[in-house]
Amino acid sequence: MIQAPKPDATTGEAVIDCDLKELYYGSFKAVRDTRIPIRKGEVTAFIGPSGCGKSTVLRCLNRMNDLIRGFRFEGHVQFRGNDIYHPGVDPVAVRRHIGMVFQQPNPFAMSIYKNITYGLRINGYRGNYDEIVEKALRGAALWDEVKDKLRQSGLSLSGGQQQRLCIARAIAVEPQVLLMDEPCSALDPIATRKVEELMTELKKKYTIAIVTHNMQQAQRVADQTAFLYVDTSQGERTGHLVEMGKTEQIFEDPQAEQTRQYISGEFS
Repeated sequence: MIQAPKPDATTGEAVIDCDLKELYYGSFKAVRDTRIPIRKGEVTAFIGPSGCGKSTVLRCLNRMNDLIRGFRFEGHVQFRGNDIYHPGVDPVAVRRHIGMVFQQPNPFAMSIYKNITYGLRINGYRGNYDEIVEKALRGAALWDEVKDKLRQSGLSLSGGQQQRLCIARAIAVEPQVLLMDEPCSALDPIATRKVEELMTELKKKYTIAIVTHNMQQAQRVADQTAFLYVDTSQGERTGHLVEMGKTEQIFEDPQAEQTRQYISGEFS
């Protein structure tokens, strides 16, 4: 069972240590040689071309890949020193501490209020739901827009509002880490900017990892950036980590030639 995490002494300590030596879906090797630390109080961005394993790696961090037939890997994923893939660990407990927001906004077909309280209900929360709903919606910068229509369906909101509702739903259970898989890809520029501003605010309380195809977005929001690439040298499409460092270093002084070519637009 996942233990309640203890507060970190300093910002920058690795909350998650992800080391994927080889990761498979059935016989297909999707990722190799990828070790990414996710540090407390920072936004870590995963960038790279399509098919390089960014989302696969992200989903490893809270065991979402367990839902895919044939998934297995060699290595480890540790959260605050706990092996989240230990046979005695409940994946639901993992996701209680490590929440996720998906590429497409996916509010449930229920009221805004019930969307926010869904995780609380399944976890048996017995406190004041009204307080949590307001706190979560304020945390997602959505309260002022929806406070008078909490009983309306979450599906009645605009795309950008729906995504912020999903963020509010994720943070209502107060996770330690928030994973975001291309959270702005379906949004217009104005909604994208609101979500980016929200990420900057949320990292004061949560540790965030984000997959993005938008390199400008990575530069705007990320403290650390990991560049993954696709190895096709042996006729396979296997993703792997090429380089990781502070975002400024990755974009201004990349150490690997593949990184330089990618961020300069020489290949995509």
